[in-house]
Amino acid sequence: MDGNPTRPPSRRNPTPVPSHDRHFYSQNRAFGRFGIRIFDPVVMPQPHWHGHVEANFTTNFRMTYDFDGTRLVVPEHRLVLFWAGVPHQLTGIEPAGPGPMKLANIYLPLDSFLQMRHIMALQVALIGRGMIVLPDSLCDSAQMQRWYADYRSGDFERAEIVKMELNALLRRAAITGFDFLRPPQHEIAQDRSLGSAHVRHVIAMVRFVLENLDKPLLNAQVTAVTGLHENYALSLFSKTMQVPLKQFINRMRLMRARALLVESSTAISAVAEQCGFSSMTQFYAQFRAGYGMPPAALRQHYVQMDLH
Repeated sequence: MDGNPTRPPSRRNPTPVPSHDRHFYSQNRAFGRFGIRIFDPVVMPQPHWHGHVEANFTTNFRMTYDFDGTRLVVPEHRLVLFWAGVPHQLTGIEPAGPGPMKLANIYLPLDSFLQMRHIMALQVALIGRGMIVLPDSLCDSAQMQRWYADYRSGDFERAEIVKMELNALLRRAAITGFDFLRPPQHEIAQDRSLGSAHVRHVIAMVRFVLENLDKPLLNAQVTAVTGLHENYALSLFSKTMQVPLKQFINRMRLMRARALLVESSTAISAVAEQCGFSSMTQFYAQFRAGYGMPPAALRQHYVQMDLH
């Protein structure tokens, strides 16, 4: 995914990226694993899609994208974000500086992006197939290099800090504003199958799920926030998110459980309850299926990391 460049030195023994995260993100293409790479840009032979919110930062060149059938010119030295679940293809490269051309890509898992708070405007814009560009004052080449060095260090803690800084960056962008390279299509084409109201209905369902994970959730309860017929709302959710609602709810429960296990000393039985699992048997079965290990083993893994 990110080549094999020389890793920068670390002041302490790095804490490796846990294998259970790889296991979790290997099970569904609609969600991708976190990653960063910097490389020489190349034209893509065909469009592709994957389960991330993708950020691009170009150095010394402009690139042309075919994004969901729209031709876009991406400026240099600006952080550009879009939902990579939309078919996209780099079709042209134009030098725009005397130095070497480099492309930095950040891959933020879609489920992690949707868990971020206080960035509703960005979430709606990207799920609505928009492409946004952030002010150059928010991110520069040096910042990209720092994030890449942290990611390539192989140190889990440094990678987690990068995600926290990305969250803060997006929150700041939501306050200070951002520009559109391509407006959300729901704002300009009401006859599309995924119009403005449709996308907002999906985001409303996502938010309802995240705010009620500690409770049993029936499809009818979640879809009720849209005012739409249940079957239609379920179809809309699957079409937009590329994953069924029940599977999405289960992933959100597991991510919440993982966070509680790692970041608190909450008893495992209380973790199961706070994440809405109906029984300990169900919790253990789904957690092992999702992460490839039982909850206690995952917590112990992080305890041992902290002791090193």
